[in-house]
Amino acid sequence: MKNRLKRASLAAIVLCAGYSFLNSAQAQTTGWGEGAKLQDSEVVVEKDRKIELPRASRNFQKFAVVTPEPGERNVRYRFNDYRLEDQDVDLQMRVLTIKQDELSKLYGNYVKAGIGNYGTLYLKGYFHNKRSNVASYGADVSHITSARGPVDGRNSAVTNSAINLNGEAYMQGLTLGGKLGYGRDKYHFYGYSPVQETTVDRDTISQVFNRVNAEGYMHNHGAGMPLLFKAGLNVNYLNDRYDMRETNIAAKLNTEYGLDDVSAFKVDADLSLVSHKDSASVSRTLFKLHPQYERQLNAIRLSIGANVAYTGDTVNDARKFNVYPTVRVGVEPIKDNLLIYAGIGGDLQRVTLYQLTQENPYLAPNVRVADQNKGLEVYGGMQANIANFVHLTGRVAYQNFRNMYFYNNSASDSTKFDLLYDDGVTNVLNIYGEATFNYSDELRIGLKADYNKYSTATLEQAFHRPELMASVFATYNFYDKILFNSELYYIGSSFGRITRPDGTFGLRETDTIVDLNLKADYRFSNRFTTFLMVNNLFAQKYERFVNYPNKSINLIGGVSYSF
Repeated sequence: MKNRLKRASLAAIVLCAGYSFLNSAQAQTTGWGEGAKLQDSEVVVEKDRKIELPRASRNFQKFAVVTPEPGERNVRYRFNDYRLEDQDVDLQMRVLTIKQDELSKLYGNYVKAGIGNYGTLYLKGYFHNKRSNVASYGADVSHITSARGPVDGRNSAVTNSAINLNGEAYMQGLTLGGKLGYGRDKYHFYGYSPVQETTVDRDTISQVFNRVNAEGYMHNHGAGMPLLFKAGLNVNYLNDRYDMRETNIAAKLNTEYGLDDVSAFKVDADLSLVSHKDSASVSRTLFKLHPQYERQLNAIRLSIGANVAYTGDTVNDARKFNVYPTVRVGVEPIKDNLLIYAGIGGDLQRVTLYQLTQENPYLAPNVRVADQNKGLEVYGGMQANIANFVHLTGRVAYQNFRNMYFYNNSASDSTKFDLLYDDGVTNVLNIYGEATFNYSDELRIGLKADYNKYSTATLEQAFHRPELMASVFATYNFYDKILFNSELYYIGSSFGRITRPDGTFGLRETDTIVDLNLKADYRFSNRFTTFLMVNNLFAQKYERFVNYPNKSINLIGGVSYSF
């Protein structure tokens, strides 16, 4: 309190001094004469002076607050729709997407040409439309000829030419397709022993096959329907230089009806009508019906059915009507990686000259053809995938056949082959194995082996049917620049029965064949490639058929162009 008073007294003194100074300043405005001089004055400051204020009276009465009278209150609300003015601004919206992988450029056509020893000319062409989900169509042509062969130069020449057309149309739930082809194969019966100073007329030993095949089919596979079917009609026509003609009209129908997710009913039907004419006219009819029921029981697959077949063959007193029960049980302990199966069955297999002359073009005229009757087959096998790289297949079967055909040199002309049939049942033990290793698209290695142990009823040997055939193959793709292909195959020896000059018969064993084929392609660009093929690298003139040695080493080199 004292400090406050001190500050108040000091303020009063300052105010008084200021007031006196202002009065003096006003007096000086009159001039600088004698009358304007400051007068002496004395200021007294009392330090201990106290300022006393009277005591204020206090009012203890309460204020009265008047309560307002309640009245009606009408509240009005106003809603204003505030909108932004329309602006003519083009706002671009960009949707982020994942970039699609670009499809590699596809060349639908290529031509290939090369030349080699033995006067070999190698020509191939492939012409096809590009990617399309509406239709697929194309054509391929081939002409491979060797002006000389392993025996008597031009007398063992060979020519194979072919042209094929194909097409498919893809509709809603249905696919229609067809094929048409023509082939001309020319061979010579060079299975004789050349004699010095004796010339064999090439025209008298030549053989020419003309082949025509036409096929039409339709199916709805992949349509997601409970009933799936595939129907086809095929016509094959063959004639040769000796006025032989064969026509085969074959119809085939495969159906499958899914009863539910684990069971289905299938019916397959085949009809084949063969008309054969040479020195005699023969008609051969084949009909097969194969109904079966399939069911999946967890890891077990079960198939039960019957194969009913009829043949019109008369060779070797063929059985006309045949019924074969079919049962197959499969177990899949590791889904999609291991399958073990076993079963029994039988079948009537169609045999025609069209296929026999492709297997052995040196058949004699007027041979008689019969269907193979596989009366009983007991089999078992397995399929396995290991780490998606190794694929294994194995099968063991015990079979018995009637009218299994064999090739043998004709008694009247050893350069030609007759068809022989075992008079009785031919038992066969078959063991087949295959292993392949696939590493991406770069390396592929495989091994195949097919062993057949024949037990004939009346024939001395299973003529020209080797017991063991095996092959080892490999492909290697080096940076899509160099592609290597190789195949080493083995064919065991077999036997043929020959007629000696004195009219007696004897057995003759064919060669054991070990052959190595190599092929290399070098890509200069996506369009231009050179290639080199080497066949029979070991240069063995082996005999697959008695009296018919094969070519020695055969080299073909050339180029191919894609567009």
